[in-house]
Amino acid sequence: MDDHIISGIQQIGTGIPDLSGAFRWYRKKLGFDIRVFEDDGEAALMLPYTGGKPRARHAILALNLQGGGGLEIWQSNSRPTVPPDFQVQLGDLGIFWTRIKTRDVRAAFTFLEAQGAELLGGVEADPTGTAHCFLRDPFGLIFQLIEGDGWFTRGRHPVGGVAGCAIGTGDMERSRKFYDRILGYDRLLYDESGVFADLAHLPGGGGKFRRVALAHSRPRRGAFAPVLGPSTIELFQALDRKPGKIFAGRYWGDLGFIHVCFDVKGMDALKDHCDRSGYPFTVDSGSGFGMGDSAGRFAYTEDPDGTLVEFVEAHKLAVVKKWGWYLDLSRRPPHKPLPRWMLRTLAFNRVKD
Repeated sequence: MDDHIISGIQQIGTGIPDLSGAFRWYRKKLGFDIRVFEDDGEAALMLPYTGGKPRARHAILALNLQGGGGLEIWQSNSRPTVPPDFQVQLGDLGIFWTRIKTRDVRAAFTFLEAQGAELLGGVEADPTGTAHCFLRDPFGLIFQLIEGDGWFTRGRHPVGGVAGCAIGTGDMERSRKFYDRILGYDRLLYDESGVFADLAHLPGGGGKFRRVALAHSRPRRGAFAPVLGPSTIELFQALDRKPGKIFAGRYWGDLGFIHVCFDVKGMDALKDHCDRSGYPFTVDSGSGFGMGDSAGRFAYTEDPDGTLVEFVEAHKLAVVKKWGWYLDLSRRPPHKPLPRWMLRTLAFNRVKD
């Protein structure tokens, strides 16, 4: 993996039916108040996942500058947002929850309780003893708040940014190899099977699972690594039922966690690596694309169960749009992080209520 760099989880794609309402909720409840970009246009390159037709959509990439990845909030403009036609349960194939880090999960729990958020159970501990809790947003999507590290700034909000996700799999060994070889999650945190008390309040959480948590042994590198920080992928294989596919019969952008997206450098080398590993790109924007005031190249592959993994190589970023300050990333040394003062200027894109 020396010819390409994965700097961390850039964002989790989040399909919802109400963009402005979702952005407001994620700002107030989870602190995602930095609008990195906003784009209202047509997704013309996602044809394998949009019924073979370009689809109009409106998207916002929101970031919590305390550290972690963002949320790409996505609403279809050309058709209603379609929910799953079955009750999604833990272990179903796809992204079940998004992992959000906090310095103090009990303080975050108290804050969210006072805010009237829908909390699922109380504060529990995962197999490593790390404290966490769950909540559901107004659209039915589940978030895990878990104590974590890798902070960039210290703000007033008790919640930080995205630090991973939980993904259902039908073949644990194949999935482990994919997330290790393709994405660098080479550190095993635990591999346990059974019924887990900390999952009891989740849909399907009372079932029997093989549960594997993976992290990366080496710190992430690249321009945005100081903000994106470390992350964990938690894999769940249902042992007592046949899982459904969360996005079966639906399009990219419908209700749910659409994809997990990684910030990368060296897309051509990554493409070769994915080809050799048996996971070729299914979508590739080629030389570049525009997303609002930002530009770059994006591509998709699928994990062994069809969960979408996006790669984005940023070429241009609007640091402070109102000042006309754009950052050209194409000439920067790929391993070198951006200066912290420069990354902090993203705060000028904060949306205040």
